[in-house]
Amino acid sequence: MNNSHSAVPPPTVLQTTLFKITETLAQELARPTSRAPDWSELEWKIAPAVAAMHGVSPLLSSTLPWQGPAAWRQFLEQQRAHTAQRHARIVELLRRIDVRARADGIAAVALKGAALHAMGLYESGERPMADIDLLVRPADAERTAGMLESLGFYESCASWKERVFTPVDEHVPGRLGEHADNNIKIELHERICEKLPWQITDITSLVFPNQATRGLNDYPSRASLMIHLLLHAAGAMAFQALRLLHLHDLALLSSQMSQADWDEVLAYRSRGRELWWALPPLELMRRYYGAEVPARVRVALEIDCPFLLEKISKHKSLYEVSYSYLWVDAFPGIEWSHSVREILRYTISRVRPTAEHLAHREQSAKIQAWASEGQWARMSQGRRIARWLISRPTRPVTMHAVHAALAQPQ
Repeated sequence: MNNSHSAVPPPTVLQTTLFKITETLAQELARPTSRAPDWSELEWKIAPAVAAMHGVSPLLSSTLPWQGPAAWRQFLEQQRAHTAQRHARIVELLRRIDVRARADGIAAVALKGAALHAMGLYESGERPMADIDLLVRPADAERTAGMLESLGFYESCASWKERVFTPVDEHVPGRLGEHADNNIKIELHERICEKLPWQITDITSLVFPNQATRGLNDYPSRASLMIHLLLHAAGAMAFQALRLLHLHDLALLSSQMSQADWDEVLAYRSRGRELWWALPPLELMRRYYGAEVPARVRVALEIDCPFLLEKISKHKSLYEVSYSYLWVDAFPGIEWSHSVREILRYTISRVRPTAEHLAHREQSAKIQAWASEGQWARMSQGRRIARWLISRPTRPVTMHAVHAALAQPQ
C-alpha cells in the first residue's frame, strides 16, 4: 500500500492506536516478552512511526525476541544498518572537531549521545544521534563557529538555547527514522538550560569541567551527566517531546551509578541549587524500567518537587508527555510553573508570542520537513487560537511520522 494521506484513520482512532503502540513498545523494550503483540494491520503500519519518533528502532531490532510482520522486521533492521553507518560518520566528524579544537585552543564538551557512546553504554548502530551537541565557553563561541564553518558547515538557525550548524552540502532527509545519508548537524551551546515552562533552569557550571583541556572533554562525572539527562528529559516532558530513548538513556546510566555518584547528585542540591525538576523524569524511568534509585535520592527530590507537579506527573504516561501525543495543547507543561505569576507570564507568552518566537516558528516552517507539510506552522496566531477554541488540532510532528509510515510499501 502506498497511499499515505487517504489511509489515515480518524483522529480518535489514531489517538487510541498511538497510545496502544507507544505503551506496548515501551514495555517490550524494558522487559521483552516472547510473543509479538496482537495488533491489527493498521497498528502494524503505524508502529514504525512510533518507533521512529521515540528513537528506538535500532534498539528494538536487537532486543525483541519476536519477529512480527516482514515489513516491520525489515524496517527495524534497515534502521539499525542506517544508524550504524551514520554513527561511523559521526565518530569521524567528532575526531575532526577534536583535532581542530586542539589546534585552535578551544575546549568543548561533547554532550548526551556522544558521551553515552564514549562510556560504552551503546554499541554502534544501537542509538540514533540526530546531531552533535557541543558546549563551549561563551568566550570561545565565535571561534568555534569559525572552526565549524572551516569544516564545511554554515549557521542555519539560532535560538535562545543553541546555534545550529548544517553541512554546506546538505541532503534532503529521509521521511521516516534514520538514514545513513541524513545531514549531521552540530548544535553549539554556550549554556545548558531548559525552559520549564517559562523559567530558565541553567546547569552549565555543573556540565563544563573546571579543568577543561583543549579539544573534546568528557563530563566532569557520571553525576553531572545524569543531572543533564534529567534536565533534558524534563524539558522534553514539559512540551510533550519526550522520547522513549531518553528513558532508556537514564536507565542505562543509572545502572552504572554508584552510591558515591548519587551522593554527588545530592551534593549539587545541597549547594542551594534545588533539583525541583528531576523527580518527574526519574520516576517515569523507574516506572517503565524498574531501575533502582536510592531511597534517599527519591526522598530528597520529592522535597524539592512542587506539590502540583509531583501529583500531576505521577499519573502521566509516556504517551502523554511524548511525541506520540496527538493533540496540540494550548498550554503544554503549565503544571511545571512555580507560581501564579509564572503561570500568567507563560499563558501570555502562548497567547502573544514574542517576535523572536514567531521568527523561530517561521524558520522552522521553512527548514523542518514536519512543519512544512501542513498549514499549522504557517497559521497566524489569531487563527491558531481560533483552532484551539473550536477544535482539537493534531500535532504536525506526529502526523508527519504517521503519514510517512503509512506511505511505506507493505
